[in-house]
Amino acid sequence: MSATITAAEINKLRQTTGAGMLDCRKALTESNGDFEAAIDWLRKQGQKVAAKRSDREAKEGVIFAKTSADNQTGMIVCVSCETDFVSKNAEFVAFTESIAEAALANNVKSAEELNEVAINGTKIAELINDKLAAIGEKIAIKFERVDAPFVASYIHGANRMGVLVAFNKNAGDAGRDVAMQIAAMNPLAVDETSIAPETIAREREIAIEQIKAEGKPAEMAEKIAVGKVNKFFKENTLMAQPFVKDNAKSVNDFLKSIDAELKVSEFKRVALG
Repeated sequence: MSATITAAEINKLRQTTGAGMLDCRKALTESNGDFEAAIDWLRKQGQKVAAKRSDREAKEGVIFAKTSADNQTGMIVCVSCETDFVSKNAEFVAFTESIAEAALANNVKSAEELNEVAINGTKIAELINDKLAAIGEKIAIKFERVDAPFVASYIHGANRMGVLVAFNKNAGDAGRDVAMQIAAMNPLAVDETSIAPETIAREREIAIEQIKAEGKPAEMAEKIAVGKVNKFFKENTLMAQPFVKDNAKSVNDFLKSIDAELKVSEFKRVALG
């Protein structure tokens, strides 16, 4: 018994794949209503539908974090895909690195600008489409940029994470140590002044409700909540976090031990998965 194919299902497949209505109806009919099987059916008919498969998450891929020769500009380029079979392919890794190098060489400011950059005469947007057609997986580019007097970069876990850290002055090897800290501990912000007020308010409200649920009076809950919010800052802001290489000191203490004037102004962290 064949499944009943609705107009909504046909439209969803059309929106996802870009295929025509009649082709989508036939694909769903042939696949007995199985959406993924219908996409595969269209692909088996030779239709290039992978570019519009927005329903599938690209949790695999390759990330490169690079800095300019003067260490004043840093860029992260992530080319994501759907499977680790593709992301671990040496050709795909080289493909991603070539895009990162082109971004740096052309002083790219945004993902949109990056798409227009040419490598050997072909725009990156076109190279992405060609790669998509060749491997049959959804591909996307994520781009981040940091500018500062000194930028440190770090790539972690076989190109699965990239970090950029902006400093107010030359941080030397300490820059990489802080970048590794960010990779490992994933802070929300540089310090408590960098966290959105609504986030702090939400954490405070959650803390108060937790304390009240334990049966403590409201006036006590307010005081205890202050401590909980401070703990939140310590765990989630870079400067207050215990330094991973020496838990006896905070990241702020570590930087002061290098140079009393050394400060982090911002950071970017891009990770797969």
